[in-house]
Amino acid sequence: MTNTAALWYFESVNLYNTLCPHKVKAMAGKHTFLQFKRDQFIYFLEDKATHIYMIVNGRVKIGHYLDDGKEITTAILTTGEIFGELALAGEEKRRDFAQAMEDCTICPLNLDEMKALMYENRELSFKMLKFVGLRLMKLERKLEMLVFKDARTRVIEFIKDAAAWKGKKVGYETLIQTKLTHQDIASLTGTSRQTVTTILNDLKEKNMINFDRKRILIRDLEALK
Repeated sequence: MTNTAALWYFESVNLYNTLCPHKVKAMAGKHTFLQFKRDQFIYFLEDKATHIYMIVNGRVKIGHYLDDGKEITTAILTTGEIFGELALAGEEKRRDFAQAMEDCTICPLNLDEMKALMYENRELSFKMLKFVGLRLMKLERKLEMLVFKDARTRVIEFIKDAAAWKGKKVGYETLIQTKLTHQDIASLTGTSRQTVTTILNDLKEKNMINFDRKRILIRDLEALK
């Protein structure tokens, strides 16, 4: 497993298992989950950054708005993943928004609780630094693709990145378990749903990938172009 893939696994699972107050005996009794309905905002741009959030179930969209009002989706997160972590890096007001894409259960952790956990666990502190760094690297890569790559390249690079982050080798093939729809991929790559569908179907016809609603199977990662 590459360092990036290892970090992705850590980001998706281990931090949630470590940080959720319901999994920490000293905090479990006084902690409550938050419930959000589909399309409800968890926080808005310019809200005070007082918590880190973990997804117990459901999906959450992270994004921001350009000056012309256009919405940009920067991440779509699901069960076990964490968001709002820039509060730890000194963010006082939110620079993005977080919105439930479906009915969600969210585990909040305020900064004082987070700092107490990190103070008691230096390994956790180190992991959190790596976690924030990985998120920034992924955001920089996304911005680079949006500025310099055409639509086909953005979609293919997105698939290859997903394979590196959470793909599993199956012989010579790579399997990506995903709940992302074509519209989700379009939002994340700055394209349209129709464009994504056309590109994926073209790759499928050339026997470079196969896909359904829950997975993408890459026949040969090195040959994908």
